[in-house]
Amino acid sequence: MLLVALSFIIQIVVISYNHLTGYVIVDSWIHFLQWLVENTIISTVAGTVVVLCDLMIIRLLNFKYKWTESVIKRVVMQLTLTMFSAVIIATATTLINHNFIHRYHEKLTEVLIINAIIVTVVNVMLMTILEGWIFFKENKKANAVTGNLKYELSQVKFDILKSQINPHFMFNSLNILSGLIKKDTDKAQQFIEDFSDVYRYVAETIERPLVSLKMELDFVESYLYLQKIRYGNLLTYTADVDKHLYDYQLPPLSLQVILENAIKHNIITEASALIIEIKSENECLVIKNKIAPIII
Repeated sequence: MLLVALSFIIQIVVISYNHLTGYVIVDSWIHFLQWLVENTIISTVAGTVVVLCDLMIIRLLNFKYKWTESVIKRVVMQLTLTMFSAVIIATATTLINHNFIHRYHEKLTEVLIINAIIVTVVNVMLMTILEGWIFFKENKKANAVTGNLKYELSQVKFDILKSQINPHFMFNSLNILSGLIKKDTDKAQQFIEDFSDVYRYVAETIERPLVSLKMELDFVESYLYLQKIRYGNLLTYTADVDKHLYDYQLPPLSLQVILENAIKHNIITEASALIIEIKSENECLVIKNKIAPIII
């Protein structure tokens, strides 16, 4: 509909201009309407073909010469193809109009050149508009995707934070702390320090994609100390990691998730103590424990 309306307006302007300048005299209103209808149809068909060709050119160049890779080549190729397609379409439209609809009174060569120039200029402008429109749509789409990803990322971070600061772990830790304050103040002080280290580490690393292995091992030591206060000698762990691996990177809290699963899904009793071993083997970090699954 937009092409039809645009073609209609352009033909009114062109026919009126030609009549007023004496280039093509319009004899009557019937003649005017006949020319208007015929030329609007031709312009609409030609405009549709031009737009389709431009979209094909854009799609082809997006595959061959992306804007992010070679701007100069893209501009040269796009301008060349745009002008070439415009000349071909203008020539074909002019010849069809001349041979099958109404013959031009002027020299055909002159009409071909004028129409080719007009269509070329219009097509360059149209190509610019199409590229701007496509860029706007793609940018809007990218912003929407980015917004969704940011929201999902914030939800993931929130879920991770909630999983680390779960009410059961905090409740059990506070109960243990309450008992330690009455029995062993030195151990209670150490418990408070490790308890604060655990939650400080979670708060500091929740926004970071990677942390060093040394940071994770220090955090794990505080975390396992809290667990060991709860389970006593029923839970033991050893850590033997080569120091040259300390600078290696891994996602924050990844070791804690593994250790938490080991504690959560294995029986920890006097008959079945849980022993966790953390060590390095051939540039890899290995976490081992005896499997004694809880049967529900």
